[in-house]
Amino acid sequence: MTHRDDSTAASSGLLGAAAIRELATSLGIRPTKSWGQNFVVDANTVRRIARLADVTAADAVLEVGPGLGSLTAALLETGAHVTAIEIDPTLAGALPGTMAALQPERTAYLRVIHADALALTTLPDPQPTALVANLPYNVSVPVVLSLLERFPTLDRVLVMVQLEVAERLAATPGTKAYGVPSVKAAWYADVRLAGTVSRSVFWPVPNVDSGLVELRRRPAPETPAPRQQVFGVIDAAFAQRRKTLRAALAGWAGSAARAEHLLREAGVDPKARGETLGIDAFAAIAQAATADTIPHRVEQ
Repeated sequence: MTHRDDSTAASSGLLGAAAIRELATSLGIRPTKSWGQNFVVDANTVRRIARLADVTAADAVLEVGPGLGSLTAALLETGAHVTAIEIDPTLAGALPGTMAALQPERTAYLRVIHADALALTTLPDPQPTALVANLPYNVSVPVVLSLLERFPTLDRVLVMVQLEVAERLAATPGTKAYGVPSVKAAWYADVRLAGTVSRSVFWPVPNVDSGLVELRRRPAPETPAPRQQVFGVIDAAFAQRRKTLRAALAGWAGSAARAEHLLREAGVDPKARGETLGIDAFAAIAQAATADTIPHRVEQ
């Protein structure tokens, strides 16, 4: 991005590349690998994310890891309320002032919380309707899954993550990328890969490609089995993904024989592998275990 582009971005209420570097320097910020910090320095990219997320003034947006505020500014620009969760104390302290300078008329619509998103259990009103974020690669899957679990008002998610992670989340049964993240995400939502993002829009430039993944919440599978039990089946099935389900679920079920019994009760071929099953099949296996009266031991 050129300096002229930066000036245009700043005058429009967004942050450009030079402005972000200057802001980081003024705060003494050096992006850290431990917190997965790669800041977006392209105004067109953050506007694209806000647009793809369908954010409007009616939304209460939850943003995780706002960093220096490039995406935050684009979200505020839509008229939405934004709650930004930032683990870095320096960045959390600086964000309100940065947004006040860029978009003074939107300051009342921003709330910054210094916290670890993985430890977040409650939020003040308004409750979030959308999660939109540039997520650190190392915690992206647990952040998405935990927030969908804890905040049922979240009806959609659009996050930028490592492309490989995005592909795993959006993968379908029988594909190479399909695994635990794919199945657990499907418990909550319909998932799709919404696009890719060039490495050049980040500072520092990462050594991996990025992707945008969209999740639209839908009802969980109808089953009397609790979610934790369904997820226990998923974890066991993929812990030894090359084994048949009869073998892979032996520890979870208490024995290979009982695993086969439960699989047949659920209408699943004991010789199948976990990578061929969708979320409804895993729910059926957990339901069979819930209804079964044979003594057993469940391992999570």
